[in-house]
Amino acid sequence: MSTVSQTPPGDFWEVEPHHHHEGASTSIGFWVYLMSDCLMFAILFAVFGVLGTSYAAGPGPKDLFDLELVALNTAFLLLSSITYGFAMLAMVKGSRNGTLAWLAVTLVFGLSFLAVELYEFNHLIHLGAGPQRSAFLSSFFALVGTHGLHVAFGCLWLVTLMIQVGQRGLIDANRRRLSCLSMFWHFLDVIWIGVFTFVYLLGMI
Repeated sequence: MSTVSQTPPGDFWEVEPHHHHEGASTSIGFWVYLMSDCLMFAILFAVFGVLGTSYAAGPGPKDLFDLELVALNTAFLLLSSITYGFAMLAMVKGSRNGTLAWLAVTLVFGLSFLAVELYEFNHLIHLGAGPQRSAFLSSFFALVGTHGLHVAFGCLWLVTLMIQVGQRGLIDANRRRLSCLSMFWHFLDVIWIGVFTFVYLLGMI
């Protein structure tokens, strides 16, 4: 009578649980979020592409947009991306004060961007060109306003991280959070370049 050899269970699967490093899935999860955000902005761009010429006998881009003001706002956001890059370099060097200083400069540029955008919205509404005036303006306010809300959230996140870095230093958790915010901030820059080109420049041609 033959005997059946017993194979230790460990030859087929791991008996001990597999341990993941803390925060190992953070970057992947955040990339998934950015892709979902990208899909949302793609829909808003598509809506504007369809409705962007529906003026309802009202004012159009050439009547409303101030390219010099928009160019200034674009400069604020692009400069904020550069200064955030300097903050990340300071983080890599282990300089807490340098990181905080560059984050503060980034925050100033971000708030300046929001201030100009709020001024533009207020000016348009004062002229009677609010989102209810035409399909063009509805899609414009939806697209640009959604981007502005993201910048506002980014500024709030930036302030929170500055407090955490000031209190706890450049620990691993804060480095991961700064890296995630870096991806988010540069993502907003890319979206704004699309807005500036597709909404403002093409609208003025």
